[in-house]
Amino acid sequence: MATGHEKVETNIGLMLILIIIIISIGGLVQIVPLFFQDSLTEPVAGLKPYSALRLEGRDIYVSEGCGNCHSQMIRPFRAETERYGHYSVAGEFVYDRPFLWGSKRTGPDLHRVGDRYSDEWHRVHLINPRDVVPESIMPGYPWLAENALDDSYIQTKMTTLRKLGHPYSDEEISAAPGELANKTELDALIAYLQGLGIELQVGR
Repeated sequence: MATGHEKVETNIGLMLILIIIIISIGGLVQIVPLFFQDSLTEPVAGLKPYSALRLEGRDIYVSEGCGNCHSQMIRPFRAETERYGHYSVAGEFVYDRPFLWGSKRTGPDLHRVGDRYSDEWHRVHLINPRDVVPESIMPGYPWLAENALDDSYIQTKMTTLRKLGHPYSDEEISAAPGELANKTELDALIAYLQGLGIELQVGR
């Protein structure tokens, strides 16, 4: 007579159902408590939602595939904190949708790159990286300096993000197109990079 264990092993449908139940329970046990930890859901001191210019810069960062070579998550290991600065904490990513943590590091982690270099350094580096880092294999993005920002969707973006919990005021949303006036895609990307990780700069 077959035992219960044998019945499970010989009935693929039953085994699949039990696997799904066990994974679901394990997932809930791991995930649900995280929603009640303030350190994971509350922004760190000084963190604000992206300005209109930085929000556009983040979209350009994503569309140009920067996250394919650069991570934005410093792990709490000495080798990483000595090179990049304070390890990343959950409260720094409250206003990131989606998160851009990444795991591929063809280039360095960028989470603490804010204020590390001047705007002009970033401008030169993004147009032709080898002008400032001779051994760099990063491609240049000279067209970003020529492309004017499109302000058609910025208010819609900010209004949508406000519905998701980003505390944009009516005044900030109204002023958004003006913030993008006469700016290029390169200006926006630099603004985005200059704000990365500046709230926690211990160990820099």
